[in-house]
Amino acid sequence: MGYYKGLPRVNIQTLVDLHIDNVPVNVSWAPFLDDKDDTVVEFNVELSRRMESSGFWRRTPAFTPSKIHVEYSGQAITPDTAIRGLSSQRTPSPEPTSRPLTATSQSPPSDHLSPLSIQSPLSAQSPHKPADPTHEKFHMALGAATIDLALLQKLSWTGIPREYRAITWQLLMGYLPLASTRRAGTLQRKRKEYGDWVRQTFARGEDALDRVLWRQIQVDVPRTSPGSPVFQNPRVQRCLERILYAWAARHPASGYVQGINDLLTPFVYVFLEAECNGDTTALDRADLDAIDDAQMDGVEADSFWSLSKLLDGIQDNYTHAQPGIQRQIVKLKDLVTRVDHTLAAHLQSEGVEFVQFAFRWINCLLMRELRLASIIRMWDTYLAEPNGFAMFHIYVCAAMLLKWSAQLRAMDFQQIMLFLQQPPALQWATEDVELLLSEAYMLKCLYHDAPRHLHKN
Repeated sequence: MGYYKGLPRVNIQTLVDLHIDNVPVNVSWAPFLDDKDDTVVEFNVELSRRMESSGFWRRTPAFTPSKIHVEYSGQAITPDTAIRGLSSQRTPSPEPTSRPLTATSQSPPSDHLSPLSIQSPLSAQSPHKPADPTHEKFHMALGAATIDLALLQKLSWTGIPREYRAITWQLLMGYLPLASTRRAGTLQRKRKEYGDWVRQTFARGEDALDRVLWRQIQVDVPRTSPGSPVFQNPRVQRCLERILYAWAARHPASGYVQGINDLLTPFVYVFLEAECNGDTTALDRADLDAIDDAQMDGVEADSFWSLSKLLDGIQDNYTHAQPGIQRQIVKLKDLVTRVDHTLAAHLQSEGVEFVQFAFRWINCLLMRELRLASIIRMWDTYLAEPNGFAMFHIYVCAAMLLKWSAQLRAMDFQQIMLFLQQPPALQWATEDVELLLSEAYMLKCLYHDAPRHLHKN
């Protein structure tokens, strides 16, 4: 490793010499030092070692680095430190038992940090600047009169602090406007629209509902995150039922499909957490009594609109025959075949079809394979990525499958299916998820942003 002193706030050019299909390719990028007081820049190969230990390079014999020098700050690779693509013309990624809702339009938004805090997302924070640099950056970004979306995406890619997550998600999804002066009116209008619809729909009782749809939702909701006391709470379950019914009724082309209930849980959890002022202990013991009806109505409405925003981008995953999922499975198979032909050939020889395991990975966005905490961290990055849930998710699925290449190549059909149906990812720590996202980003840069270098003639 080398040290360069006396270089305050400079661009450091980093080079990677690669051979792809025996064709030498020179890649360069210049991460900009965020801290203007930095006077020492350390170059090392720690990142290369991490990728080597994960088996990334070993899985790609056609993609072998002859040397790699990376500016490394002790974090997982991010869009600021990863290869940005192999083309000089590339564009960098940015960085009822149903209770009718109360009239949320008559309840003024709370002032504390939550999905309700639309006037000033930092109103509940201490007037002193946060000591942690990451918190300080979010504090400054969210305190602007008009949010810099590109900056917020860049900050969010590496994870959002818990106390800023709810409002950041809503801004990244486009549910809340970037201009602070418009947020109160927008939030009030959207909550009223949802609340009015729910009151009208459920006013005549369950007998007036679509019985088949309502029954399916009532069957699925208790099965949603069965290990979480939060989602076994009756108040929360009633919220889930109404949200899912409302979405299905308003989207008849797709209707309700099993798996959509799973996609709702991160929103509900994050927005409830904000109402509890980030007290995860309260949520873990399902002590939600402190949340009043108006706050719960706000969580419900915000979760409905956030789910709608998410599904708008992947709706063909849930229309008849689910063509979106079918296309993504084909893309996943092509990607894995290109990166690790040996693994793909072994799966084929054992009679394993990608649809047999990848359908659920895509349909439920890995909600069944990872802990909720891991999913929430993953969604920080998905929301910061262009088409994160539709496109970047495929690279995450590929990175996860490739991570276990050696084990899978030693298994037969039955062992492979058992392994992939219950992969050893439920105990992953945040660092494991971030490494997975890093590897997925590398795949995206190599195979999406610069496809001409990777497709054979």
